[in-house]
Amino acid sequence: MEHALDCTLTVNGTRVQRRIPARQHLVDFLRDELGLTGSHIGCEQGVCGACTVRVNGEIVRGCLMLAVQADGCTVETVEGLSDSREIAKLQKAFHQRNALQCGFCTPGMLLAAQDLLSKSRKASREEIRAHLSGNYCRCTGYQAIIDAIEEVLSSDEG
Repeated sequence: MEHALDCTLTVNGTRVQRRIPARQHLVDFLRDELGLTGSHIGCEQGVCGACTVRVNGEIVRGCLMLAVQADGCTVETVEGLSDSREIAKLQKAFHQRNALQCGFCTPGMLLAAQDLLSKSRKASREEIRAHLSGNYCRCTGYQAIIDAIEEVLSSDEG
């Protein structure tokens, strides 16, 4: 018998109340229960960054956090950040710089990049790489991804 808990969380601005199995990971809840499939399931060990979401303003690995831990929290996914246009400049730069390739890593990369942008108006290529170091791109599109983020940082300097 699976233990479940009644939880209330805000996902992309919408209050959600559900009975959630105690062992269900946040990324699985978002994908399976809410149909928010932008965050991907990759390594399931918190290493690849494909499942990155934002909880109470901080990026987290959705495969390492249980959904019940988000009770009372605000959760934002790539869909929410896209709909609010918070990541519009990044999305445009990723497209223009061909930083998308297969797209599997893109949601996690966008959230990590937005996290960097929210914390710093300036970052060197090395600092960008360090901030993204927990996000893997299997297509090895790192140069284009770094270029895109650097472009957005440069455009925000003025």
